[in-house]
Amino acid sequence: MNLTRILTMHLIGALLSAGAMAQQPVYLDASQPIEKRVEDALSRMTLEEKVKLTTAQSKFSSHGVPRLGIPELWMSDGPHGVRAEIEWNSWAYAGWTNDSCTAFPALTCLAASFNPALSYAYGKAIGAEARYRRKDVLLGPGVNIYRTPVNGRNFEYMGEDPLVVARLVVPYIKGVQENGVAACVKHFALNNQEEWRGHINVHVSDRALYEIYLPAFKAAVEEAKVWSVMGAYNQFRGEHCCHNDLLLNKILKHDWKFDGVVITDWGGAHDTRQAALNGLDIEMGSYTNGLTSEAEFGYDDYFLAKPFLKLLNEGELPVSVIDDKARRILRLIFRTAMMPGRPWGRFVNEEHSDVARRVAEEGIVLLKNDNRLLPVVPGRYRRIAVIGENASRSLTVGGGSSELKVKYEVSPLEGIRAMYGASAVVYSKGYSSGPSAYGRVIEPGEDQALLRAEAVKVAAGADIVFFIGGLNKNHHQDCEGGDRLTYNLPFDQDVLIAELLKVNKKVIVVLASGNAVAMPWVGEVPAIVQSWYLGSESGNALANVLSGRVNPSGKLPFTFPVRLEDNAAHYFGTPSYPGDSIDQYYKEDILVGYR
Repeated sequence: MNLTRILTMHLIGALLSAGAMAQQPVYLDASQPIEKRVEDALSRMTLEEKVKLTTAQSKFSSHGVPRLGIPELWMSDGPHGVRAEIEWNSWAYAGWTNDSCTAFPALTCLAASFNPALSYAYGKAIGAEARYRRKDVLLGPGVNIYRTPVNGRNFEYMGEDPLVVARLVVPYIKGVQENGVAACVKHFALNNQEEWRGHINVHVSDRALYEIYLPAFKAAVEEAKVWSVMGAYNQFRGEHCCHNDLLLNKILKHDWKFDGVVITDWGGAHDTRQAALNGLDIEMGSYTNGLTSEAEFGYDDYFLAKPFLKLLNEGELPVSVIDDKARRILRLIFRTAMMPGRPWGRFVNEEHSDVARRVAEEGIVLLKNDNRLLPVVPGRYRRIAVIGENASRSLTVGGGSSELKVKYEVSPLEGIRAMYGASAVVYSKGYSSGPSAYGRVIEPGEDQALLRAEAVKVAAGADIVFFIGGLNKNHHQDCEGGDRLTYNLPFDQDVLIAELLKVNKKVIVVLASGNAVAMPWVGEVPAIVQSWYLGSESGNALANVLSGRVNPSGKLPFTFPVRLEDNAAHYFGTPSYPGDSIDQYYKEDILVGYR
């Protein structure tokens, strides 16, 4: 082969390479501005491909554009940890062996810390775990305002004060999104109860809407630049919140200039035309449940799937409607799944455990401490009684969509034994609540009177008693899908506490809950600690506070009324809470909680 031919071949190869580079799609070039990439990708897509972007392809993923090499979006429940893997087409767990996460404290605990720097560390750590698990969207945090102590999902939120919630949600979101994972702030808006959540029509004044219920969402959008927002199940002024013109078009996208994606809560869409026109971008969870309706309804039957495409093809809806949705979804994909230099993430490590423990320690609230009964310094008492099911029960399971499969969980009993010595601690269950089950109550099979009698006997022989009770994440307690049925502690805990006090006056009550509870024994118990749901490091954090190694510096992020009627939402009766099953009126207006 002569030199001329070699040079010619090199020249041809160089020209071909240059031509190939010139034809390289802009959307694949990570060095280009994101808006240029979005427009280039949009210009190459068919109408069918654009519509596909707007609906689910599985329980927790939405479509990409395979022809163009644009990946799908993968989502996971949060906001306290990355939920275990769910099957493609059902709500059953997939049975993976490598999806056990770090459980971070519930957001009520984070809110009680009043610490924005800690909130950022929380978001950074949970975002890293989501990224390691190859998630693009973490479905959290929740910022719905604590309006009533019986709301089943209050433990997932950050309390009753809009300023506190706003100041803490911003660093959380920034921490998550630094991992190339979108936070999805929820539930927009006015989802303040679980009773009739799928249809209750909320009526609230403009002043209360803007002063109480929207500021945290606004801060998430304008300050944290959150990449996605989840709509709420309920209605507001006659329109479902997942396709509500006032909330999504006028306030979120016009007034606040939100450039991200609105995602339904699972099954939150109800109408194709409203979903198309009133601000919804991605529809998740409708129809298909992988069980009874799979054969009849599939993902292509979603409101924003074939019915949406039909209206576009027939000219009933302008193409600009789908173009706006596709732009937003592409923007989210380029920010996450196609983010240049995206971190790899980290999963269940010492650093994340340290964050979880610090949040738990700073969130624990000392409600009462007569005669300086606390701290209980190791060595002061020879025999310590630990009473109560919550001392040994896992509090990371249950609760609905926020339940977790954890790598490890240090129980309060384990933490107390490690702090004071196993030989000094004697445990008695005291009461039983039954196993956790979503949407139903399974009655405990144990004899409550016998458990109570055994606990009283143990307390009588002890120098001091830690009663560790409260709520758990069973149905009708702190759990999605149903509100609490009573303000009092369940499973006769009030009776048990009264009996303990008869035989031992040194009783420290530790309440695990995400809600306020009635305390008929408050005048007799010398010390009360609010410990929330503390996650993987629960026992270590609690023991550090009880022993005095850590100062209990948490502050209540919501009000504990003496009686339920003292809560403003309940003061006005049924029309205010829970409504008449059709309409509900926030009669307390701006007078929420301490106001």
